[in-house]
Amino acid sequence: MSRIDELIRELCPNGVPHLAVGDIGAFVSGLVGKTKADFSGGNARFVSYRNVYNNLAVDQTADDFVRVGDGERQSKLRPGDVLFTGSSETPDDVGMSSVVLQPPQEPLYLNSFCFCLRPCDPGLLLPGYSKYVFRSAQVRQEIARTASGVTRFNISKGRFAKVKIPVPPIEVQREIARILDLFTTLEAELEAELEAELEARGVQYAHYRDSLLAFRDVAGIRWTPMGELGQFHRGRRFTKRDVVEDGIPAIHYGEIYTRYGAVTRSVATHLEPELASGLRYAKHGDVVIVDVGETVEDVGKAVAWLGEGDIAIHDHSFAFRHSENPAYLSYYLQTATFQRDKAKYVARTKVKTLSMPGIAKIPIPVPPLEEQERIVAILDKFNALVNDLSFGLPAELAARRKQYEHYRDKLLTFKVMVA
Repeated sequence: MSRIDELIRELCPNGVPHLAVGDIGAFVSGLVGKTKADFSGGNARFVSYRNVYNNLAVDQTADDFVRVGDGERQSKLRPGDVLFTGSSETPDDVGMSSVVLQPPQEPLYLNSFCFCLRPCDPGLLLPGYSKYVFRSAQVRQEIARTASGVTRFNISKGRFAKVKIPVPPIEVQREIARILDLFTTLEAELEAELEAELEARGVQYAHYRDSLLAFRDVAGIRWTPMGELGQFHRGRRFTKRDVVEDGIPAIHYGEIYTRYGAVTRSVATHLEPELASGLRYAKHGDVVIVDVGETVEDVGKAVAWLGEGDIAIHDHSFAFRHSENPAYLSYYLQTATFQRDKAKYVARTKVKTLSMPGIAKIPIPVPPLEEQERIVAILDKFNALVNDLSFGLPAELAARRKQYEHYRDKLLTFKVMVA
């Protein structure tokens, strides 16, 4: 029998009370009355939305500052406060929590897109326990049900106040926090090792890909400007308001940075069917290329569309239509050579842009189709070993995270006390 089992058997043999959030504490809002200008050259530290979302315990050293004047009435954070993100693009991500573990060394505020649960009785919930229980699968499911929306989901504090969490005796909370802290540390160390190895493999893959696609000393390889190799077709703008669960398949330009690799056969976004006549489309085999980004490296990122039928594309991207192997072209657009050749045509304003006339001038090595297919087959296998969650280190990393979540949720599941 584990120490936790012994404590539960001794201290709560009839079950653990599950209390509504509204009975545990009061809600405290984030910053109020602030404009964009207040977050430039600020004099007071605040906890950002990202800080809450990414951390079990608040990072009090993060360099996020806001201007707070003398005598201004703003709520300051305290040890034990549990912070929540108030909205998200999906219901599964809403209400992510983070806990203020230590007394802030200076006044610390919360951003206006989050809110705080402040326990009325400091002896009811240990901060170390809070940082885990509000991230457990069972509680997360309840929190997700408190949100509503279409393109953005917002928490109803009235519904959130009814969410129930297990509140075992402090001794049990302390032991759970101790075990999960240890497990979290071990899991983080292992993840760091795996991520370092995965990053090394990624560097190795990039080197191998670039070497395979260099062709600088290969006789008989023609280098052709992209404008002579195919045609560019710009997309047409659509917004989040146009997104539906089932409709016209589409790729938003932002997804090319984050969701897709060199090729895709399916899409994550669908648009209102009524928009069909006003959209522009990529066809099977087109390479969809982004023309805008925050950095020079982002601009020109591409994905080859190998799925069935046409897909709508955003006006910050264009479809490159050609007669070559689509995956070959998409892989080449990832290379250091293309990045170097592309850089001279990128307009370096606040947002970096790449015009169609500019990219049309960039030369592409064009080996015979048989050689393109051979190269794609090699890179597909190598790419899968590095990135596919069903292979190697990524699978090990995912398995470790799943193991940790299973263990955490098991520790935080109790027999409910019957009143």
